[in-house]
Amino acid sequence: MYKHLSREERYQIHSLLKANHTISEIARLLGRSRSTISRELNRGRGQRGYRAEQACRKAAQRAQRSRNARRVSAQVWGDVVFYLGLQWSPEQIAQKVAVSHESVYLRVYADKAAGGKLHQNLRSQKPRRKRYLHGRDRRGQIPNRRPISERPGHIEERKQVGHWEGDTVIGAAHKQAIVTLVERKSGYAVLAKVSNKTADLVGQAIEDKLGPLAARVKTLTVDNVLCREAAAGFGQQISMRRQPSARHAI
Repeated sequence: MYKHLSREERYQIHSLLKANHTISEIARLLGRSRSTISRELNRGRGQRGYRAEQACRKAAQRAQRSRNARRVSAQVWGDVVFYLGLQWSPEQIAQKVAVSHESVYLRVYADKAAGGKLHQNLRSQKPRRKRYLHGRDRRGQIPNRRPISERPGHIEERKQVGHWEGDTVIGAAHKQAIVTLVERKSGYAVLAKVSNKTADLVGQAIEDKLGPLAARVKTLTVDNVLCREAAAGFGQQISMRRQPSARHAI
């Protein structure tokens, strides 16, 4: 029986795409059919490519239009709206009110499509950037950085286990973020949510997730949206055993 992709799976797809995995590889790693991944990319892709949060919104809108979309009573929805106004997340609301967090997302995004403003209360709501500098978004870029494409060939070809790539998916008001860490050969991914996108919190998330796996971490390459300092602490832990091999590689 077909099972819809979960929110976590969409973030894994996002991370694996950034690590240059093919559709077939992503399907194998997630235990899904190639057609499922291909269909998800076609449905969830926007002007800036496939982004997990955008894909989740589109999936919610599709489900809302479905005849089988779950209905919520007016009384229950009134409670949901109240807690949304207090900046509660759908997950928190589901613990307080007799409604699933998926149903809250469905109704909120349907409200947005109808011109409503409930989505503005979602913590993960990402404001539109007001402008680009010379046509490009330069937030979080590191001066004189080297692109990830300059990694040594043996890392790029994924012949060894132990080469990781890190990135962040920015949340509300550019503060909250989800840290994604992907082992390039196996495609194994770990996620960590941070309440504020600071070097200390992102660095701690990296240490918490990769610390127990340090013996299997040969390099960690962070993307330009991660601060160099965020990975420095973890890098010091393994630098005595391994030498840098690429930009921001530990």
